[in-house]
Amino acid sequence: MSTPAPTLRADARHNRERILEAAREAYAAHGIDVPVATIARRAGVGVATLYRRFPTRADLVTEAFAEQLAHCVAVLDEALDDPDPWRGFCSVIEKVCAMQATDRGFTAAFLSRFPDAVDFDHERTHAEEALERLVRRAKEAGGLRADFDTSDITLLLLANCGAAEGSPHAPLAASRRLVAYLIQSFRADRGAGPTPLPPPAPLGLHQIHRAPPARPPGAGSPGPVPTVTPTI
Repeated sequence: MSTPAPTLRADARHNRERILEAAREAYAAHGIDVPVATIARRAGVGVATLYRRFPTRADLVTEAFAEQLAHCVAVLDEALDDPDPWRGFCSVIEKVCAMQATDRGFTAAFLSRFPDAVDFDHERTHAEEALERLVRRAKEAGGLRADFDTSDITLLLLANCGAAEGSPHAPLAASRRLVAYLIQSFRADRGAGPTPLPPPAPLGLHQIHRAPPARPPGAGSPGPVPTVTPTI
């Protein structure tokens, strides 16, 4: 029989919640390379306390974004259950791009490779497989242009990242307008047919990376950064 997880004391539980809240805020503002010491200060705890709760940076990132990760998977599953394949495809594009525009920390975490963040790696694989199915269904239903490639979603996310970061005061508005333009270009033309596209780029979701964000004032030297290994 498995041993049940120990119940945290009220003060320990409070510290844990403060650390996770501080981590989410810091990651959303500065990306996932924020030093652990900065997060500890923001949470009002010592670095040793943080490490007792989260022994590695990957542990902290994974736990901080568990809710967002579940939401991302739910968006994909709901789209696959939609009886209208084109509507399901568009809903994923719109919702994922909105999440990317408003929560840069989650996007960076989900698309980076942490050696010990197994859950993220598993869910990223699930996302890529679900996107393949969404694209195939939308094409078969006649809504999506036949030469659309799943890697084009990566191009869209790269463009959306640039639009959101280039509009710091209205990232969501910029993202929505860009996505609306692109979705129109993705739709199949039942008349003369769309202009043929150049060959697709061999891109996967894990190849969307951001430049290292500027460290917040007084952050000190950063902690060890997880290795990112892009593969095609």
